[in-house]
Amino acid sequence: MVCEEELLIEKVCGLYEQISSLESLKPCKNVDMLFTQLVLTCIPPSPIDVTNLNKNVQEIRSHLIKLCGEAEGHLETHYSTLLASYDNPIENLDIFPYYSNYLKLGLLEFTILTQHCTHVPTKIAFVGSGPLPLTSIVLASNHLPSTTFHNYDMDSLANSNATRLVSSHPDLSNRMLFHTADILDVSNALKEYEVVYLAALVGMDKEGKNRIIDHLAKHMNPGAFLMLRSAHGARAFLYPVVDPCDLRGFEVLSVFHPTDEVINSVVIARKYPLPMHSLDQGLASKILPNKCSEIQPFNPLNHGNIIEELAIEEQLL
Repeated sequence: MVCEEELLIEKVCGLYEQISSLESLKPCKNVDMLFTQLVLTCIPPSPIDVTNLNKNVQEIRSHLIKLCGEAEGHLETHYSTLLASYDNPIENLDIFPYYSNYLKLGLLEFTILTQHCTHVPTKIAFVGSGPLPLTSIVLASNHLPSTTFHNYDMDSLANSNATRLVSSHPDLSNRMLFHTADILDVSNALKEYEVVYLAALVGMDKEGKNRIIDHLAKHMNPGAFLMLRSAHGARAFLYPVVDPCDLRGFEVLSVFHPTDEVINSVVIARKYPLPMHSLDQGLASKILPNKCSEIQPFNPLNHGNIIEELAIEEQLL
């Protein structure tokens, strides 16, 4: 009898073969159908641990994440351009097919942040905002009406698309700023932000993600919060996984794994108030907690449906 995990891998690999043979990943009926099938395959809770997959499937997963990222970029660019043709783009965001997911994710992340941050942040950075910066827009509009959002993206075209969306909005045009830069080239400015968001697809592999995390640990203000998006179970075929053990220089506060259509897990961490050289000398082993287990008593998204919460054993590698 073929086990559930083998069936899942077989289906994901079959979809990968079809997606990787496409001439273009720009939105069209066939592209939309294949990615919808992939998402629906990966959403159900699964005990699969992608780190235990064989080398061939690991390579397929790595390529698939890149394809998902490319397709997501095309999708966001398409809808950003479409929205820019409206007189009031911000009032028509619901034409984006996954807008409701962003509303839920924004509420979830705001709820998590308020459990740890005792005051309303005045400045937030979002790294990897893209042409359709929905997280910043949702947070600025619905949850943090006095906070300024500094959005970073390496792509100047993405930033010009994003700027066009908010330029006609009297409030957001003043509170949403866009910077074209590689975050690895940003240092002093990072000290200004009380919260830094790191988009799921910034750092597409473990090495790239860790290089960015280490850079943030070096330059963020002590005590500032880092919000990261990760993936759990089969959803790790769609997005990179952030291992809490890789958050050197940060205290991991909570890890949340939604079980509904919100795909990304959410990790919140706080930069230690110690200089980085102290951590390098081994003091971190004395101050890092053995466990990260923060109880989330309710799911603000789904009237009581469970958010799976894991106690994370932290180990310094």
